[in-house]
Amino acid sequence: MSVVVEGGCGWCLDTCSLIDQGYEKCLTREGDTWSKMKARFKRRCFLILKPHCGVKPRGAAVEENVKLEMLPKKRKRKGKQSHLNQGEIDSNAFHEKVRCVILEETKSLVESARRLGYFQGGTNPTEDPLPGHECNLASLCDMAKDLPGVDDDDQTDCAQLLVDERGCTSHLDLFSRVTEHTSDCAAAVTLMGEEYVIPPRTAFLLSDFSRMEPLLRYGRKFDVIVMDPPWENKSVKRSRRYNSLPSSQLKRLPIPSLASPNCLVVTWVTNRPKHLRFVRDELYPHWGVEIVAEWLWVKVTTEGQFVFPLDSPHKKPYEVLVLGRYCRSQEKSSSESFSTPVENQRLVVSVPSALHSHKPSLSEVLKPYIGGDASCLELFARSLQPGWTSWGNEVLRFQHTSYFTWTPADKLTQSSASSHTED
Repeated sequence: MSVVVEGGCGWCLDTCSLIDQGYEKCLTREGDTWSKMKARFKRRCFLILKPHCGVKPRGAAVEENVKLEMLPKKRKRKGKQSHLNQGEIDSNAFHEKVRCVILEETKSLVESARRLGYFQGGTNPTEDPLPGHECNLASLCDMAKDLPGVDDDDQTDCAQLLVDERGCTSHLDLFSRVTEHTSDCAAAVTLMGEEYVIPPRTAFLLSDFSRMEPLLRYGRKFDVIVMDPPWENKSVKRSRRYNSLPSSQLKRLPIPSLASPNCLVVTWVTNRPKHLRFVRDELYPHWGVEIVAEWLWVKVTTEGQFVFPLDSPHKKPYEVLVLGRYCRSQEKSSSESFSTPVENQRLVVSVPSALHSHKPSLSEVLKPYIGGDASCLELFARSLQPGWTSWGNEVLRFQHTSYFTWTPADKLTQSSASSHTED
């Protein structure tokens, strides 16, 4: 059950179940023999057992975690004033605006989920380490800049099938063409010497800003565009986990060329006020996107506690989602037939992944606002979703087979497997 609870205030999600929906049937190949497998994302990645600070005893409720937390006082540095800067003032003002909503509505959703057997904690993961696959996709995208691109005038050459008629993937050019997997089954394949699992009915382009042209030549207009930009911040610079992007560069994204009329545009935003201000005042107006709502992703442990104290001055247990409609064009689209208004300040409550920048899928919670057959795109993606098109320089990062556990099913011959691969 991927949506554990749905209420007037939002949703409680089981992120692992959301991921697993695409891998009930997965084909793997050894020589001329195909095996039908069932893949599941490793539960260890979502075993967040305790809050990162302000730890409470097992079973403590969300509201207790807030009331009893003891926050360390900031030490005053000699020779420096303790006055708040404008960013801190803005951050505090926003927090006060949403605090009561987060506290009360998270409590309601968590209690409802507990009655269904969710948020009961988990086993100690000490003997089951996190997957340690080293991702080099961004470096490969950098190297691909020197490769010749596809002719801009050749519209027929902008897409390719994941698996050819012989069941091979050696023909693929992942950097200059959109790769399509049109089968109703997931497939485990070898790409660039690594093993990845690709969900059904998906398409992806592995590239950075300099090679987005294949996505534009692909010719699709999308009813929803979700993006999780690599925002600049100090912790990312220190850790060097990924290359961040200056906010001003986001204006280069060709949203008007990718969006259908009335397209729903959804952007994940960190808690830095200047990033939220930039999206509201500069980025969306630049694209012709009108803001319709702001949602909050609330991160809780497997016992339903906030992962950080709600009033922590350093890290908050929530992030913001800014939702808007592309409204520059006067054309009509099928998405306009879905007149459900997007409510403001809805919560998406879930246990976060222990893997950096691994956001929960929004596919289920967005359906009422876009329809079940909408054309969906994710930008800056680090994983794939069934039925979606995805772009990014690490678009296959969390598709590596090391993040999945496998259950064997039945054996298939090469001829019988052909009906399960590309249609």
